[in-house]
Amino acid sequence: MRCPSCGERDTRVVDSRDIDEAAIRRRRECNLCATRFTTYERIESARLTVVKSDGRREEFDRDKLATGLARALTRRPVPADAATRAAEEIEAALRSRGLSDVPSMTIGEMAMDKLREIDQIAYIRFASVYQSFEDIEQLQREVNTLLAEREEIDAESDARPAGGSPGGKRYPKR
Repeated sequence: MRCPSCGERDTRVVDSRDIDEAAIRRRRECNLCATRFTTYERIESARLTVVKSDGRREEFDRDKLATGLARALTRRPVPADAATRAAEEIEAALRSRGLSDVPSMTIGEMAMDKLREIDQIAYIRFASVYQSFEDIEQLQREVNTLLAEREEIDAESDARPAGGSPGGKRYPKR
């Protein structure tokens, strides 16, 4: 590390502190002029490259993903930061896979899964664009699938004992 005052390369670390999980603050001192200065080190995560269906490649953009999710969640009763949190969770899941190249189809499927958990109407909005529904019958089949899943969840909750679930927690009907 070069001293900002004299340019000397010979500096020593006086103090180190973690700022957060991905950054360290270091106080340094120049061995030549005794100037003290602060440096910050951040972990640089591997770049994620999105491989488009036509073979093009572009760098993963979490903001672009969050914008698409937010568009689907427009005017839905969800927290304001739901799209941003979902995009962060999708990015974290992609990075945990350890791959640098990710097919855009994988990201789209993960986005649909996340929206399905957050809000079913938003999921249908996103799926209708992402899957390019050709006709109303395809849309109807997707809605029927969601309704069948909801009925299955309702049937499971109705089958629980009257006292609730183990541990005393109650699960609301959807």
